[in-house]
Amino acid sequence: MNKKIYTTPGITRHQHGHMNPQAHGQSANACEAIDGIVISDLIKQHGSPLYVFSESTLRESYRELHKAFSNRYPDVQLAWSYKTNYLKAICAVFHQEGAIAEVVSDFEYEKARAMGIPGSDIIFNGPYKQPEALERAVNEGAKIQIDNMDELLNLIHIAEQKQQVVNVAIRIYMDSGVKPIWSKFGFNSDTTEALQAIKRIHLSKYLKLVGLHTHVGTFILDPNIYRVATEKMIELAMRAEKEYGFNITYLNLGGGFASRNHLHYQYFSEGATTPSFDAYAEAICSTIKARWPIGKPLPKLYLETGRALVDEAGYMITTIVALKQNPDASGPSAGISAPAARDKSANRSNPNHGAAGYLVDSGIHLLHTSAWYQFNVRPAKPNNGTQIERLLYGCLCMNIDVIRQVVPLPNMNVGDQLVIHPVGAYNITQSMQFITYRPRVVMITSNRSVEIIRERENLNYIEQLEQLPEQLQLRADLKNLPFIETRKQVTHG
Repeated sequence: MNKKIYTTPGITRHQHGHMNPQAHGQSANACEAIDGIVISDLIKQHGSPLYVFSESTLRESYRELHKAFSNRYPDVQLAWSYKTNYLKAICAVFHQEGAIAEVVSDFEYEKARAMGIPGSDIIFNGPYKQPEALERAVNEGAKIQIDNMDELLNLIHIAEQKQQVVNVAIRIYMDSGVKPIWSKFGFNSDTTEALQAIKRIHLSKYLKLVGLHTHVGTFILDPNIYRVATEKMIELAMRAEKEYGFNITYLNLGGGFASRNHLHYQYFSEGATTPSFDAYAEAICSTIKARWPIGKPLPKLYLETGRALVDEAGYMITTIVALKQNPDASGPSAGISAPAARDKSANRSNPNHGAAGYLVDSGIHLLHTSAWYQFNVRPAKPNNGTQIERLLYGCLCMNIDVIRQVVPLPNMNVGDQLVIHPVGAYNITQSMQFITYRPRVVMITSNRSVEIIRERENLNYIEQLEQLPEQLQLRADLKNLPFIETRKQVTHG
């Protein structure tokens, strides 16, 4: 009698047609064009992968946010957050719309000045401001938001050396309902730390506190958090006036508004739980008007919105370069024709074993926010086939390079394109040259022309800062030899 082989028990997820409206052959909700420009034409002209930005979406988002706040508050100023996406074309759109600049480093400060933004229209944030950059900000009248006591002491020294009165703000943090609290940045207003910083400014001869700043967190889905933060800022402002005589003329509520992306832990579909700009505006503006002392001029309100303005404007077009079939594949997902090893024991701990996958020519080095979001992924042309769960692999030689663990897609072929969206926030600034060159970036303008706003990298660009010491340079007679022959000749003299 043959002994049966023990199989580890598990749970298999079955695909039931009634649970999936695409299971009966409906369209796979393709994204055939962006702002009227056909995807296939974009790839034909600019290659794959390709970042695409919509100028119209950028401007519409800005105007919607500004309207939500300006309808409720008499003096509001938006500042574009450079760290979210600092491509010149992106920044230029927002500056044309009326945004000033918010920067968090000397690099970003230089970018804003190179864009033509005067120092007086730059909010200078960040936990580390190099002394040279801090001195430049003082000289150019930037709005400096002091982050820590060491920075405060540096600023006092600069002001004393110049014998110049410098208007400053301090960044504060508090328990506003966000967990964990962002305690890395600023001074704690729930303890005496913020008041101690204010006292130190008061004792200095050349610093004058005129503003308070907070940035409570990122992707905030509960507008009430801003209501709590605003109340605590106003409370601190009144104490600064009462105890130290400072007149707070502006409040800066930072950013953190959510985009219509889909966080990994969210149950509802993308955008379903994202508050409107009106909801954020109501929480902030109504609180200031209700809590600010009657008869005292209302403070100017600054906002440093990034993600919520640019995320939906950005797309990544990527091309399927291989069809992958995981071991133990069975059921509908086994229909993809790709060879696969059958090492069953190696995949028993993998919850996705058995799911077919697509390998594309982009990766997580270009899509950093895949760590936070389940991107919306759509075919670039209609496909009436049944959608089933796939893995979407990136092109990197790293096992962690998975753009989406599970995404419903129809049967597709090598050479077909996928459109990933929204990817406008942080993926440009945090993308990196790793194994592959970073791709071209284009913008579809409001008049439907396609403009290159960053060129594809090449070897000369990548190596232009490198230097090869003379003793490491290969002799001219060795450069064209195969590697193994070169190695032998070098080894044996």
